[in-house]
Amino acid sequence: MNRNDLEFTVQKIRTQYTEKEHTQLDMLLTLDKKVRRPALVFAWIFGVIGSLVLGTGMTLAMQVIEPGTYFGITIGENTMLSGILIGLVGILMVSVNYPLYRTILTHRKNKYSSQIVALSDEIVKG
Repeated sequence: MNRNDLEFTVQKIRTQYTEKEHTQLDMLLTLDKKVRRPALVFAWIFGVIGSLVLGTGMTLAMQVIEPGTYFGITIGENTMLSGILIGLVGILMVSVNYPLYRTILTHRKNKYSSQIVALSDEIVKG
């Protein structure tokens, strides 16, 4: 092990045992996460639900699910029309997911932009 590798390893271990001081950059990164995370969580959850609704509609339209009662829901013989309607709802949900994500993100950026700009100006000037 050469000298540079040894110093890097020692420094890496040492940082695990020293208390980290919070800087303005840490506050800026935290604020950026605060802006982006709600929009991202919404997009993932809404997208997954939309995909599941779309898949349910497809299985009903293709009559993959056998007629009968499942979890208290009775499925009749002809499921083509209901499958198509449920599938269209799923397609609509998946289609509007990204515009909704952008709308939420833009709203949150506008809400926190003054704080982020002020903090980034302090970091750059300071």
